[in-house]
Amino acid sequence: MKKLDIYLARQFLTILVMALAGFVCVFIIVDIFEQLDKFIDSSVPFPVILRYYIYSLPWFVNIGLPMAMLISTVFSIGLAAKRNELTAMKATGISIYRIALPLLLIGFTISLISFKFEDQLVIWGNVQRAELKKEYIQKYKRKSKNIRNNIFLQRAEKFHIAIGKYNYNQRSATSVTVQIMQQGKIGERIDIKEMTWIDSLQQWAASNYSVRNFNLNGEEISVDISERDSLFYLGFTPVDIERKSSSPEELSYADLNQFIAQLDENGVDTTRWEVVRDFKISFAFTSLIVVLFGLPLVLLKPKGGLSFGAGMSVLVIFSYYAFIKFGQSLGYKGIIEPFYAAWIGNFVFSIGGLMLLIGIRK
Repeated sequence: MKKLDIYLARQFLTILVMALAGFVCVFIIVDIFEQLDKFIDSSVPFPVILRYYIYSLPWFVNIGLPMAMLISTVFSIGLAAKRNELTAMKATGISIYRIALPLLLIGFTISLISFKFEDQLVIWGNVQRAELKKEYIQKYKRKSKNIRNNIFLQRAEKFHIAIGKYNYNQRSATSVTVQIMQQGKIGERIDIKEMTWIDSLQQWAASNYSVRNFNLNGEEISVDISERDSLFYLGFTPVDIERKSSSPEELSYADLNQFIAQLDENGVDTTRWEVVRDFKISFAFTSLIVVLFGLPLVLLKPKGGLSFGAGMSVLVIFSYYAFIKFGQSLGYKGIIEPFYAAWIGNFVFSIGGLMLLIGIRK
């Protein structure tokens, strides 16, 4: 069985590499056609375009891996059936479950690796790619995060912060309003014309500010207006602002956990972010799920299994992705718990794959 396992694994991995390379090439070509007008309009140099697609490679590999795993499963088992190797294996008393074991182990191993791959290399590539877009492509320059307007933050349910304009490079802000709530009403309001973050002191240096205090009836009871610079601890740092502007694709699993905990502490609804976090793990196990589901596609019709499995694999992968999106939508709306929203596709297709595998002739 050791030689048989090596034979099946080598055939599976060979097809996997070829299929994955094919999918990545297709993704790159399609993306080039989509981005070509932006590259031309912004006069992006060729070395920069090359770097852009080098940074994009981890992302393309990540989204193409489940499809390549399914194709590899169908073709490796399908070719064995076409060459009557499956018949010979079963004639010697080897069950389908034993034949499938090395492929399932490969699927499980790749699932574990893909989680770390996505959590580190893919995120790194996405961040680098976003930076190139901001620097070289006009469309994204206009949306540059160096300057951002109208930022709203909430801290510990009591602190409500509004920032008119924030400079990411200088870590400075203008037109800042901080409202401190007491029993659901404004107890104190701080208006700051300009402020800059002092990293060594971990505080904000504010100038031209005013502090107003209110009673429980909402009446102003005191006003302190100063044009002198002063230091403030406002309950948030530049890191909070920068993290708020990051997309989920640019945050690792640990960063998402920290961000969700912070939002939860501030009384903000974290449902959407929890779905994104749980999906990072569930999507990693897609590689194992498609192997489990792909095996019966070939074995249901041993004689024509290769063509039948190839055709069905296209339908399966698109159905699987559609089911994933459906689950995410339910989670975003709060209809089901974030964990189930992220894992519903895996649960359904795992059960379906197991039922098909049990139902075939051993």
